[in-house]
Amino acid sequence: MLRYALPLLLFASSCFAAEAARKDEAARMDETVAAYANAGEFMGTVLVARGDRVVLSKGYGSANLEWNIANAPSTRLRLGSITKQFTAAAILLLEERGKLRIDDPVKKYLPDAPAAWDKITVFHLLTHTSGIPNYTGFAEYPSIEPFAKTPDELLALFRDKPLDFAPGEQWSYSNSGYTVLGCLIEKLGGVSYGEFLRENIFDPLGMKDSGYDANRRILARRASGYVPDIHGFVNAGYVDMSIAFADGGLYSTTEDLLRWQRGLFGGKLLSAASLAKMTTPFKSDYAFGVEVHGTGAGKMIEHDGHTEGFDTTLAYYPTQKLTVVVLGNVNSSAPQKIAADLGAIARGENVALHTARKEVNLPAALLAEYRGVYRLRPGLDVAVTLEGDHLMAQGTGQRKYPLFAESETTFYYKVIEGRIEFVRGKDGKVDRFILHQGGDMPALRVTPQ
Repeated sequence: MLRYALPLLLFASSCFAAEAARKDEAARMDETVAAYANAGEFMGTVLVARGDRVVLSKGYGSANLEWNIANAPSTRLRLGSITKQFTAAAILLLEERGKLRIDDPVKKYLPDAPAAWDKITVFHLLTHTSGIPNYTGFAEYPSIEPFAKTPDELLALFRDKPLDFAPGEQWSYSNSGYTVLGCLIEKLGGVSYGEFLRENIFDPLGMKDSGYDANRRILARRASGYVPDIHGFVNAGYVDMSIAFADGGLYSTTEDLLRWQRGLFGGKLLSAASLAKMTTPFKSDYAFGVEVHGTGAGKMIEHDGHTEGFDTTLAYYPTQKLTVVVLGNVNSSAPQKIAADLGAIARGENVALHTARKEVNLPAALLAEYRGVYRLRPGLDVAVTLEGDHLMAQGTGQRKYPLFAESETTFYYKVIEGRIEFVRGKDGKVDRFILHQGGDMPALRVTPQ
């Protein structure tokens, strides 16, 4: 009997080592997310799973600040454009059932569509290559957002606008295209968009905490949404969820989104051929409702979401069967950065802890010199105003957001990953700024100082 003692001891010690490694991995992930939360840049829920094993599932901050209710894995949050992959899957289900073909012209199913849409196919809608202009980018959109719209009323917002380009020639993100897809789902599926998803996706996959959001509905465990303000967080602006429709109208939980990933990539929903279509990028790494980055072991299938008070990310690494879900109920770029950090940790990479930017106080006289209208490109101006002791920036057709000084000339946003650096001309007056956001974009001042 003694001759088995050593192997058994070695086996036990290896199990303890593996368990310790798993706990260490979860602790590093928790510490990473907490750093963003402690910096005031994130509230929400996070889940990381490798195959069938959940590594981290936790809530951070408050689901409702006014009642001091903590976020938890069961908290329901708005998904924003993560919705698009559900819309894409619904279209593929209709194709599998012979209701449509993705290469068909849209006018085959919407015969009263304008003549400009003659060459637009369902494929173009799915891949953001239709040329239909994005209605959420219209200057009038902020004034429309709080009011209910039927799908037909949404179509009326953009159906008679000229195309931005010929179908299939370019890529340009368009919520309008996914609104059209939602109309196709309702027409060919015979039920409302939300009902079709419930019957064909949510119920079959056991997603009991997911659905199409409605403002009037009493929904248990629904998080409130917030935006950063110069004094902390404030309630996000009101958006009627009928506006978001098939391009951004769903809510869910991290746990339900894991069920979705397991169902989608586990062959429980679509055929292998349909899944291959959905995850094959066409232009700009975009496939059907998802972006596909990298190849081999570094391949990642993901999508972000944004709506008033919520920013979200859902990512899947097929080689490692790794799911990363980050749902935030405060507008900021933190969910995307958190998801990238967690994915890196899960793949054995070193990640430096996030540290909060340090804001500096500047005299009002200096801040006043930065006021004005700056032109990034034709049709996109940024108005910089001084309100109290803070600068505010507002792009054409966009909300106004505070700028926080990190030096005498450089300011940062909390709601997005971006910095504005003001530059003076030879006369010493501010004549432009440079927006550092995925590159350096100059904006000339178009109003006198």
